[in-house]
Amino acid sequence: MPLDELMVSQAIIERFTEKLKSALRLDVAIVGAGPSGMVASYYLAQAGYNTAIFERKLSIGGGMWGGGMMFNQIVVQKEGKRILDEFGIKAVPYNDNEEYFTADAVEATTVICAKACQAGVKVFNCISVEDVVVREGRVCGLVINWSPVEMTGLHVDPLVVRAQYVIDATGHTTEVMKIIERKMGERLLTPSGKIEGEKSLWAEIAETTTVENTKEAYPGIFVTGMAANATFGSYRMGPIFGGMLLSGEKVAQLIKQRLVERT
Repeated sequence: MPLDELMVSQAIIERFTEKLKSALRLDVAIVGAGPSGMVASYYLAQAGYNTAIFERKLSIGGGMWGGGMMFNQIVVQKEGKRILDEFGIKAVPYNDNEEYFTADAVEATTVICAKACQAGVKVFNCISVEDVVVREGRVCGLVINWSPVEMTGLHVDPLVVRAQYVIDATGHTTEVMKIIERKMGERLLTPSGKIEGEKSLWAEIAETTTVENTKEAYPGIFVTGMAANATFGSYRMGPIFGGMLLSGEKVAQLIKQRLVERT
């Protein structure tokens, strides 16, 4: 049977349209496909919640892809190794030290994403979040557009996605929280009522506070990973990823509890 190029185009358009339509009303919308966002999406989808990730770049993985300075290995401490084990990612003790484990950055990124997709997560890459949807002081959705539209400054109107909860997993830049701070003019759930800002690198403290700061930062929106530390004013940790993985697990647990309470 000859290859029908038109059939190929139709298949792509129809299947993507079905996928996008199924994501217009979500339980959880996650902004950013870094490690914490992908881990969170996996646990939420595995629990049966309609979950989608919106990623600005063409690729997924955030900072995990490059390891440290493009040496594509990552380090996790023993607390975070549990999650790598759960995903079936090989983690090797460094110099027989049971405190530090190394893993291949490419394997870790691709396996976590694959497991998330297989659990039912819908990943939309090349999509930027340019605003949020609010009702009576609570975030209840996202305003999305193609990243190339944003990059070129074209005047193209966006689309809207509704969600019971939103997760800002955009890392150091806290992109969604900055939208809320800039446009809403209301207090965030931080000590100052504003984004506290990320401090310089102190890995030991940052690994702990990444998890501690994983929580609701404004009604309807939670922060995870480096977005949590940047929002609540703690340190960065560099290419050690245990806290990121644990943060993704924690935010999923918190939101699952909220979703149960709302039913």
